[in-house]
Amino acid sequence: MIMPRGQEQLLLPVSGWFLWGSLLTALILNMLPVGPVTWLPDWVALFLAFWAMHQPQKVGLGVAMIFGLLVDVQQASLLGQHALVYCCLVLAVLLLRRRLVWYSLVSQATQLLPLFVLAHVFLMLMQLLSGAPFPGYTLILAPLLEAVVWPIISILLLAPQRRTPERDVTRPL
Repeated sequence: MIMPRGQEQLLLPVSGWFLWGSLLTALILNMLPVGPVTWLPDWVALFLAFWAMHQPQKVGLGVAMIFGLLVDVQQASLLGQHALVYCCLVLAVLLLRRRLVWYSLVSQATQLLPLFVLAHVFLMLMQLLSGAPFPGYTLILAPLLEAVVWPIISILLLAPQRRTPERDVTRPL
């Protein structure tokens, strides 16, 4: 595989425990009792998009469906609502991933911003069609915060893969 521009080392394979642990952490972050605030980022969508871009063989539409159903049950929303949105988001990331990995983290965030906006708009439309009240205009901040947090999340989630398997200063790679 050709290395993306600016990346000076090969990444180690991701640990399954780390991948699933990070997705469960995102699910727990979504479950925090913060009240009815609409401007918080959707952590599960953010982590699913990240892992779909970097580990498409491990995180795909099935994982997005399962975590979407878990979020639906947790939020007592229309069953399948988040699952459908997460599947659409992961599918879009999978289609764009070959292009996205070549960009810097800030450029990735700007490329993913429309996907995050569409995900939130689609969720809002489904909620409005099911009879829920309008959530407010602070909903606009959620995809913006997701785009702002994207570089930080990327650095944190790629950090364990960047370490060398053995600590040897004379090693060429």
